[in-house]
Amino acid sequence: MIASIRGTVSRVTTTFAVMEVGGWGVKVFATPDTLARLREGAEAFLYTSLVASRDDLPSLYGFSEADERDVYDIMQTVSGIGAKVALALLSVHTPNALRAAVQSKDEAALTRVPGIGKKSAQRIILELGNKLGPAPVAAGETATAGADPDAVVAGLVGLGWKESDAVAAYEEARAQVPQGTVAQLLRASLQILGARR
Repeated sequence: MIASIRGTVSRVTTTFAVMEVGGWGVKVFATPDTLARLREGAEAFLYTSLVASRDDLPSLYGFSEADERDVYDIMQTVSGIGAKVALALLSVHTPNALRAAVQSKDEAALTRVPGIGKKSAQRIILELGNKLGPAPVAAGETATAGADPDAVVAGLVGLGWKESDAVAAYEEARAQVPQGTVAQLLRASLQILGARR
C-alpha cells in the first residue's frame, strides 16, 4: 500500500491533484479542503490510501492529516460505503465531527452528506460503534480571514452541486461564519445545501 506521497504539484482541480514523483504524474483524489491547500509548482506531502475497486483501476486518495486518512479507511469498512462516499463524508465533516456524530447517534449530521440517506446513516452508526475512537471534548479550527470563495464554490461544484446553488450557499455560509476557514465555510455550505434537499 502507498502510505504517503511527496512531490511537486503540477495540477489542481476540484476533485484531484496531479503530483510529479520520480518522473511520474500521480493522480490523487482528495477533499476540497486538502486540494485548497495545494499550490501548483510547490512541493506537497499527503498521507494516502490506495483503493482498488472492482470496476476501475486502483485510485489514490490523499489527505493532509494522517487522522483523516485513517478515518477514511475505517469508513470504508461499513457496508455500502465506498471510496467516493467515504471521501464525501470527510469533505463535509472533520474526523472529530464524524466521531461525535457516530457517538451521539446523530443521523441528521450524517445525512447532510451527498450520497448518505437515513438507512446509510443508521448503518454507519451501527457498524462503526467505537472503531473511530472517542471524540475530543474540545476540538476547534483556527479561523483565518479572507478564505478563498473560489475554493469553496469549486469544492461544492466538485461534489455535484450546481454552481448557482454553490454560490448562494457560500454567501449564506459566509454570513454565518464571517471569519471562517475554507474548511469551515465548505462544511457550512454543505449543511445549508443538505437542508434544502
